[in-house]
Amino acid sequence: MKMHILIVDDDKNFIDTLEDGLRLKNVDAEITVAKSAHEAIEALSKAVPSLIILDVQLPDMHGVEFMRTIREAARLKEVPVIFISAKYTEPADRSEAMLAGGGYFFSKPVDIDELWTEVKYLLDKKK
Repeated sequence: MKMHILIVDDDKNFIDTLEDGLRLKNVDAEITVAKSAHEAIEALSKAVPSLIILDVQLPDMHGVEFMRTIREAARLKEVPVIFISAKYTEPADRSEAMLAGGGYFFSKPVDIDELWTEVKYLLDKKK
């Protein structure tokens, strides 16, 4: 089954770089992009992704709050989530993200090799 990654981030440059990096890694995945929590909730109502890459600082909701919201839905409880942030990078921010159900936390700029290693780990762990 083809992997489906939902990227929730409002930074077009980051999204483009991430998509390019995944293509260079020959990642066979359907990628859906949501630029806000609202768009992500709409996308999640249509399909459950294999993994979510979630920015902490969204225009309409804090990423941790978004995470808590989606974890209330039984069908989304087990979807691995990787948090990313350029601003919220302190240990307390990371702890809050992990306690909300995140699988890993990356600071921007993200190293695509490290990110892909974590994606593979979380997806293998899910099997």
